[in-house]
Amino acid sequence: MLKFFNADKKNSLKKLEEILNSRKIKQKIQTSKVREIILNVKKNGDKAIINYEKKFSNIKTNSKKIRFSKNEINNISKKIDKKLKRSIDLAFSRIKLFHSKQKFLPFKFKDNYKNELAYNYSPIENVGVYVPGGIASYPSTVLMNCIPAIVAGVKNIYLTTPSLDSLINPAIIYAAKKCGVKEIYKTGGAHSIAAFAYGTKSFKKVDKIVGPGNAFVASAKKEVFGDVGIDMVAGPSEVSIVADKNSEPDWIASDLIAQAEHDVFAQSILISDNKSLIKLVNLNLKQQLKNLPKKNIASKSLKNYGLAIYSRSKNIISDVVNMIAPEHLEINYRDYKKILKKIKNAGSIFIGKFSPEAMGDYMAGPNHVLPTSGSAKFSSGLSVSDFLKRQSVIKITKSGIERLGPSVINLAKHENLEGHANSIKIRLKKKG
Repeated sequence: MLKFFNADKKNSLKKLEEILNSRKIKQKIQTSKVREIILNVKKNGDKAIINYEKKFSNIKTNSKKIRFSKNEINNISKKIDKKLKRSIDLAFSRIKLFHSKQKFLPFKFKDNYKNELAYNYSPIENVGVYVPGGIASYPSTVLMNCIPAIVAGVKNIYLTTPSLDSLINPAIIYAAKKCGVKEIYKTGGAHSIAAFAYGTKSFKKVDKIVGPGNAFVASAKKEVFGDVGIDMVAGPSEVSIVADKNSEPDWIASDLIAQAEHDVFAQSILISDNKSLIKLVNLNLKQQLKNLPKKNIASKSLKNYGLAIYSRSKNIISDVVNMIAPEHLEINYRDYKKILKKIKNAGSIFIGKFSPEAMGDYMAGPNHVLPTSGSAKFSSGLSVSDFLKRQSVIKITKSGIERLGPSVINLAKHENLEGHANSIKIRLKKKG
């Protein structure tokens, strides 16, 4: 089931990099199509959005109501299953508690010349949250994207999810209502990203767009970046699991499947120093897939992108993990501290056999919006800081410019920026 890869062989890391890159290439789509959609939405607004929604979601509706009314929101949210409601409430409180620890405090100080230097934080005013999937969509996505914005103090949170044909998961509406979302829209796809970026009659224009989506949504976010902010350009889900002979093969197999069922492009990787464990995990994968509702998706993912990487060396195992830079990393390894110490690149790390990645998806508290496709080498998961702007405040005194100004003049002249130098000189000439 999982392709075997021996990381102890010569040039193995280079070959592994080639395998990982081949998956990235297959995910790319024609950006020209996305640009065409964005331009059409900018020009024709709601009309373009409705036409695209009917086309891409394959629905036959005459409805032109893109936005949920307050009555719709209240009525739909009441239909939620009571057990699910309690689970969402518990997840909300845990996620909010964790993110409340991320608050940043402004600071201000005076240097030796009585110059006042400060650093302030202010929340982004308008945020758009994209939630994929309509009837099969995820309330956890609502919580993970809205709660850090709430903690940051974002004034207006707007949300969109494909539901123009009125099919909507009540849990989505309940979670959005609990998060105080101002407006909920009924469309998805690249056209909804464009609507958030530029505004329409129905859609509010936002300052930043967050939330996962398919390749078209990711491409659209990339295209509108600069006109609005975005959280990240996320790809399909990933997990890498470091395991040894003491690991439970059926548990490991279940965690690999948990990622594989997300998407045919999802990647599940087992890294181990034990060949017997790899064989047992493969046997358990076959057994567990038999009764999985999303068997076809998970099977394709595991067949095309699943890997079992073998190495006898802890150093090589750490190097492999850092090269993959996985979205999720599980360390199910008795001597985990030696490996953890060397891990530099991972979106979120789960330690021990009772810490499956699924706990992080829903209930642990940290955010599940994480860097994918190796981007954990330079970026991090969604946090409160993604919804805060930072401003430096500078007040220079007369003695401050007199003492520091000459050095500024020297640097400005070195860079051939006489105008910069003169703006200092002109102040130094005037006494008092």
